[in-house]
Amino acid sequence: MTTNIWWEDLQIHMVEWRRHLHRNPEVSFHEEKTSSFVADMLESFGIEVQRHVGGHGVIGVLRGDRPGPVVMLRADMDALPIQDEKNVAYASQQAGAMHACGHDGHISMLLGTALYFSRHRQEVQGEIRFLFQPAEELLPGGAVQVIADGALEGVDVIYGIHLWTPIPVGVVASTAGPMMAAADDFYIDIKGKGGHGGMPQATVDSVVAGSALVMQLQTVVSRSVDPLRPAVLTIGTMQAGSAQNVIAEQCKLSGTVRTFDEETRNAMKERVLAMVAQTGAAYGAETQVKYIMGYPPVVNDERETARFFREAEATFGADRVQNSPMLMPAEDFAYYLQKVPGCFMFVGAGNAEKNAVYPHHHPMFDFDEDAMQTGVKLFVSMVKGYAAEF
Repeated sequence: MTTNIWWEDLQIHMVEWRRHLHRNPEVSFHEEKTSSFVADMLESFGIEVQRHVGGHGVIGVLRGDRPGPVVMLRADMDALPIQDEKNVAYASQQAGAMHACGHDGHISMLLGTALYFSRHRQEVQGEIRFLFQPAEELLPGGAVQVIADGALEGVDVIYGIHLWTPIPVGVVASTAGPMMAAADDFYIDIKGKGGHGGMPQATVDSVVAGSALVMQLQTVVSRSVDPLRPAVLTIGTMQAGSAQNVIAEQCKLSGTVRTFDEETRNAMKERVLAMVAQTGAAYGAETQVKYIMGYPPVVNDERETARFFREAEATFGADRVQNSPMLMPAEDFAYYLQKVPGCFMFVGAGNAEKNAVYPHHHPMFDFDEDAMQTGVKLFVSMVKGYAAEF
């Protein structure tokens, strides 16, 4: 079998796997059937399998005949609670659930990489661990329990890939240092004193206090954060009132904070808490805040990112390799990078000709399946590149 035919055959398998997974999505912390599918496939490749890692996680282990490093490759498995609106043969068959972020492609790429190395064992130096992680989309994130279960013990380096439709198919990207933001959420309860809309003097208007707080919180980034440090504070919801002539006793706000370094992250939290208390007091309202520290920022190792650029340019050509901008979406791959050197990489999956134009987390989301072959080649080159220098 020639090299080109081998890759064409692998692509057929990956498309089949991906479409099966897309038709049968499972949301975060409920990936039972997905986990079994992955484990069974790995065993069919002749790869040692560890099941129930960090819940529904799966690790495939492949050891070479020659000594070398332990390289871990990671894919996430969970779908999102979104109704699939695509008119395609492989549309989700589960009401209210779909793979709207490409995780079905991530699973298929990593299975493809596992199949590649299982068929080319002579190229394996040391040990490769194929980690299929649950629950990337929902706090506290599946990576936390996977790490607690000891998945990173003995691992020398870790690599992860995210299919990314804002980048055209055939192009890959990454960046050294901070790449994706920390994501923290807050929930604010404001309690005033309700009453008649025509008699405001006898009330404490929670809507007025909440409205003032919305505007005051906009100054946290503009006036309390170093302008050279990227940060975002967004109010996503505001809920209050039940009638046009009633002053609402309660108002609820929720929002998100995105940052790239721990100093700014902690300073933002302190400023939000102080501003809520002070603004509430100014309007005579009681306030409570639930502030949830979510995923930390994704910070790529400098050396491993340099390896990405070398290997990607050698594999795809310099014109197909980009330096990624820093992005405000978050990823629990960040937890692995806090423990082990590694690199998180984007593989372009957008293609207008195949209607792969919708943003991630959209009901019409889809990606160019040719991107999966690019992802496998990138994984293979990173594994070989690291082992050659170990």
